[in-house]
Amino acid sequence: MIRLNKYLNEKGVCSRREADRWIAEKKVTVDGSVAFLGMQIEEGQTVCIDGKEVGESPGKVVLAVYKPVGIVCTEEKREKNNIIRFVNYPQRVTYAGRLDKESEGLLLMTNDGELIQSMMRSRNGHEKEYEVWIDRPVTKAFLKQMAAGVRLVDREKGLDALTRPCRVRQLGEKRFSIILTQGLNRQIRRMCQALGCRVERLIRTRVVNITLDTMQCGQIRELSEQEKTQLYEQVKKSQNGRIDRNTK
Repeated sequence: MIRLNKYLNEKGVCSRREADRWIAEKKVTVDGSVAFLGMQIEEGQTVCIDGKEVGESPGKVVLAVYKPVGIVCTEEKREKNNIIRFVNYPQRVTYAGRLDKESEGLLLMTNDGELIQSMMRSRNGHEKEYEVWIDRPVTKAFLKQMAAGVRLVDREKGLDALTRPCRVRQLGEKRFSIILTQGLNRQIRRMCQALGCRVERLIRTRVVNITLDTMQCGQIRELSEQEKTQLYEQVKKSQNGRIDRNTK
């Protein structure tokens, strides 16, 4: 037997959390009866969502998407520029980690709920690399402060946090790269604002082992088998606590 939420996740339908929400909302039936939270099912039972039978698993799909500025990481159908509509993939996929509306660059999309949960957990310390343009010259003092950690305070949103130490290097007069292992809301923009400057352009160039490489803005591609294997290996290591999250 298998828990219903895990079954739906393994079929590539949704994450376990989303499955629990659908079950609580009485959208899921098993052999014609309304399902309940914590329910376990056996092989051969018929599971439906909103009356539509859940079919065979399509297999794990992981996409690399070069998200343009203006596309929103949400499944909200009322948002005309939502990422789901932009990608328009024939199978159901969703984002494994967000990128804010004003930013561009690499976004991973998948039908694997376990991968999504792992990528969204800040404690797993997955590396994400960015190139950032700001409105003033980059100085050694600025780089040192960014690397050491910046205190972010937003009373309205209940935010009071010191960012984790990170790797930062200068790329140009007003451009630098930064590698983060956490994902606070609009983190880089907030860090720069706290240090007295404004982000003019922000591109995410890497997530774990996946890079933009030669991708063009708006391009979507499936990961190669090698990329996917390496990604899952890194995710597994992070879940087992073997990735060194301290900067050198």
